[in-house]
Amino acid sequence: MARFSSGLVATGAGSSTLPIGSLYGGSTGGGRVREVGIFNTTVTALGVRLVRLTNTGTQGTGLVEAKHDLGSGPALCTAFDTHTADPTTGLIDLGYRARIGAAIGAGIVWTFGESGLVIPADTTEGVAIMPVGTGQILDWYIVWDE
Repeated sequence: MARFSSGLVATGAGSSTLPIGSLYGGSTGGGRVREVGIFNTTVTALGVRLVRLTNTGTQGTGLVEAKHDLGSGPALCTAFDTHTADPTTGLIDLGYRARIGAAIGAGIVWTFGESGLVIPADTTEGVAIMPVGTGQILDWYIVWDE
């Protein structure tokens, strides 16, 4: 199983319906999310949550997926920056929530154990980071296995 990661300082703040960042399955394979890290870039506290997506809306810019083993093939899943149009259906709250403190660098790292958060081989299904309440620019990353 190959391990990949992707992330960035988001270009958008997201909203209650717009993901700040996301990871979608590919047409030929999915993955298992192992870790998600989210960090504040401002001095304003905010809430975040993880959701499962079953619709794409308009995804933001596709990101570079970094191989943890350079001998691995290309990633099948794709990470995206802040969405620009709502994935209006299919937001399934995964129950992961956190309050990020009012300090630059305050954050949370979630890990998902043996089975991970499964992303099917489907380009319309994935997981996303979303604000609870008012969104803001965050630094985030996702680690997954394929």
